Amino acid sequence: MDPLSDRTLLIAPATRRGQGRRPVNPPIERASTLLSDTVEAMRDAAEGPLYGIEGTASQTALRAALADLERAEEAWLVPSGLSAVTVPLMALTHPGDEILTTDALYGPVRRFLERYLQARGVTTRFHAPDATAAEIAAMISERTRVILIESPASLTFEMVDTPALAAAARARGVMTVMDNTWGAGLAFRPVEQGVDVSVQALTKYVGGHSDLLLGSICASDSGMRGAIAETIEDLGLCVSPDDAWLALRGLRTLPLRYGEQARSALQVARWLSERPEIARVLYPALPGDPGHTLWHRDYAGAASLFGVVLAGGHAAAAHMFLDALTRFGLGYSWGGFESLITCETPQLAWRQAPPATEGPLLRLHIGLEDPADLIADLAQGLAVWRAGAI
Repeated sequence: MDPLSDRTLLIAPATRRGQGRRPVNPPIERASTLLSDTVEAMRDAAEGPLYGIEGTASQTALRAALADLERAEEAWLVPSGLSAVTVPLMALTHPGDEILTTDALYGPVRRFLERYLQARGVTTRFHAPDATAAEIAAMISERTRVILIESPASLTFEMVDTPALAAAARARGVMTVMDNTWGAGLAFRPVEQGVDVSVQALTKYVGGHSDLLLGSICASDSGMRGAIAETIEDLGLCVSPDDAWLALRGLRTLPLRYGEQARSALQVARWLSERPEIARVLYPALPGDPGHTLWHRDYAGAASLFGVVLAGGHAAAAHMFLDALTRFGLGYSWGGFESLITCETPQLAWRQAPPATEGPLLRLHIGLEDPADLIADLAQGLAVWRAGAI
């Protein structure tokens, strides 16, 4: 039988036969204490979890679905996208080790590296966001234990040749962890491309409705799986059955939402790229973007998140533009059904080498609204920006 498409794969477990009469979705089992009939059964791991922290029906179903989606042997759930990144880094490093990552790293992860891990003897070196895989591999030292990959990079959306970098790291005995939230486990599958650990903020596309905080970690190597599982156990991390149920519900419609939002995002990005008020659109799915060739080769789709650099102006004018919009929410997230916009210029100062930009840097997330309405909203907002930027 031919392999299932992603759309079918994510729904098939819900309709699988041979389980008797049951609901389509697993029940939400809210439990801390789980009871057994006998002492022997209580000690039998095959009987299922011993305590609620190990997860019940909705967590188990979500973990299995994510492992299938990411083509990994095992998946774990953690309370947020941030913890999905930090847990593997804690699990796979020891004092004296070094992590190599991009200077465009997501701000809270950078803070964790510089504030938490550094105090415990694990240091970090940053490579240029536009470095090639060969240039990054050349930076590997005897102390390098993990390469943390963000592709596209946070805020400025530089692409990395992930398969080449993963192969180079493996040849040198270095592990790789990739934040794959932009690819959602759907447009790109790191584990299939040689990456050791793939993480996601399920808060974003998998949840899809801006109403939960959740993260996932996927891996296949038995040694790394053991270290990650033990770290989660030792830290006492768990997620609620309600949040797991919501994420599982979102997962069923992920391909449809992801694809539709990407089509709208490309339409909006193309429109913005032709506007005189815009210096650059930072979106690998847009032809002409520096990362477009890698994206086209490796990705089966694109997130609806991209950056825009205004053609001059000052922060106050950029804020006037954002305040004038009526269809875009002002909020720090993405992957939900709603369109969002933020001004991200201040975060560039966190980098060792902040990039030069022609004007303020904005980040847009395109939701499920009609793109024509979003374009009309941006047009009137840009008119306000022109008046304020002069």
